[in-house]
Amino acid sequence: MTHNSSRFDGKTALITGGSSGMGLATAHRLIAEGARVVVTGRDEKRLDAAVGELGGQAHGIAGDAADIGDLDNLVAAVAEHFGHLDLVFANAGIGSFQSIDQVTGALFDQVIGSNLKGAFFTIQKTLPLLPDHASIVINASFGLHLGVPGSALYSASKAAVHNLTRTLAAELAPRRIRVNSVSPGYIDTPAFRAELSEAAQRGVAALSPAGRVGTADDVAAAVAFLASSDATFVNGHDLRVDGGLTEVHTSALL
Repeated sequence: MTHNSSRFDGKTALITGGSSGMGLATAHRLIAEGARVVVTGRDEKRLDAAVGELGGQAHGIAGDAADIGDLDNLVAAVAEHFGHLDLVFANAGIGSFQSIDQVTGALFDQVIGSNLKGAFFTIQKTLPLLPDHASIVINASFGLHLGVPGSALYSASKAAVHNLTRTLAAELAPRRIRVNSVSPGYIDTPAFRAELSEAAQRGVAALSPAGRVGTADDVAAAVAFLASSDATFVNGHDLRVDGGLTEVHTSALL
């Protein structure tokens, strides 16, 4: 992994859902480039393990991004320890895949609560800590660009997240706060390995023109770019990190 080791010197970042997968990889990346990073997660043991792995530039605060009370506690703790934030990666969310007839009211509330409500109120609550010219990145999904059977609820929640991205980019423009999203494709994370058999993992890898599933580091690099001064003219954009899955069709896939 190559990186500019000073892009985030003196910066403080918040990553929700930062105890594993893409959130943890992004925390590693930002710390390697000089940032102090606050990571959150619902599982205190896993969060403590992640902070231990990340080292002295990391600070863990347990909580659920979909719980407004937990977000209030998070903002108070960040304000007390760091005073401000320079960037926010609203990463926390859940995957949920089933046909539309299997979606219950409780499941709907859970997925929308985690994926949309969590991102919305993470940003709302942290805005007072963000100075002008700060950066916000939201984790969306390649599913918002495709109609995939069995993903109606999940993909709708992620489409809403990207519309939130564009709308907030306009709303926060007077403060020059940039808001972008990333749309990962199939990414090798603990959740990915838990949900798909090895045969299914090989199958989805074959769908990508890149010939592989992505890594959490692939997503971390994209988030770091969008959050950095290298992307000061990128705003309201969704960056697809999917190996060309939603844009490129090779002859082998036709």
